[in-house]
Amino acid sequence: MKKIRVIVVDDSALMRKVISDIVRSQEDMEVISTAKNGEDLLEKVSKNLPDVITLDVEMPKMDGITTLKEMKLRNINVPIIMLSSISKRGTALTMECLEKGAFDFIPKPSGAISLDIEKVSEELISKIRLAANKGSSLEKTYNYTKTEVVTPKLESVQVSCRNKQKINAVLIGASTGGPKALYKVITELPADLDVPVFVVQHMPVGFTKAFAERLDSNSKIKVVEASQGDNIEKNVVYIAPGGYHMEIGFDKRIHLNTDPTIWGVRPAVDKLFSSAVKVYGSNLLSVVLTGMGRDGAEGTIEVKNSGGITISEDKSTCTIYGMPRAAFETGKVDEVIPLHEISKAIVRNVKAVGR
Repeated sequence: MKKIRVIVVDDSALMRKVISDIVRSQEDMEVISTAKNGEDLLEKVSKNLPDVITLDVEMPKMDGITTLKEMKLRNINVPIIMLSSISKRGTALTMECLEKGAFDFIPKPSGAISLDIEKVSEELISKIRLAANKGSSLEKTYNYTKTEVVTPKLESVQVSCRNKQKINAVLIGASTGGPKALYKVITELPADLDVPVFVVQHMPVGFTKAFAERLDSNSKIKVVEASQGDNIEKNVVYIAPGGYHMEIGFDKRIHLNTDPTIWGVRPAVDKLFSSAVKVYGSNLLSVVLTGMGRDGAEGTIEVKNSGGITISEDKSTCTIYGMPRAAFETGKVDEVIPLHEISKAIVRNVKAVGR
């Protein structure tokens, strides 16, 4: 059996051991080297190319973001999973790393006897396997000149063109690869979109605030992490906070709850989509972006059955073609669109009828 070859990078010797032990606990993985910072990693990568790298965000000499930039300059295409502390600086740097090409991230365990080590282990192992599978096709990722568009039946594609009802809200769901995809979509939306946008991105507690703030500082439209009881306003993007389901109330306010997870996640895309259908009916546009699993598929069915418009991201631009595939396979998707065209599609559909 060919094993997944991993390099573990962290300035802490203890953390290098913790992560290395997690990797070595799997029969299909091996740690081929460790490094204490970015400079050390670049030297070792030049001699022994791994399948996946786990990379600490905050390190002396050369931190995570600088390392990512340097690897790009040297054309070293290896999937990288960031390990980030839950701090203001750590979360902000993590968001920047994801925008610069990191495959994904996990919150850093607090130590060898960490109470959350089991959860961290499960998440890290899962993401290493996903990253290793994606690594063989890194050259294709976001290759806009050679999109392999999966097109629904003609009658389905034409639905959104025939749909002339008003769009009163936009729903977006994403998971693995979502932060980079959402950055692309949201930063291209106009300030006068004239509808609210609700976003569920599968992300741990403590990271969604920094994610919303980074999006807001780089977008024309206002972006906030949603809070319980927020009045819903036009021209605002509401990001569901990590650890909470976000629902739309009949009072046109945001409602957060800690109901059981759906598909193993909270917030869940399906929970948002379902609640929005009850309030907005046919006046909805939903978008399912890159991600693992099938969260958003049931919600897509509900949006379409209510008379709304549904979009899923094309396989060619997905980091992981799981959620968009599950949505597409319901037969309820109107348009399958590569990432770089999605913001235009949102604006086109929202502005199709005079406000």
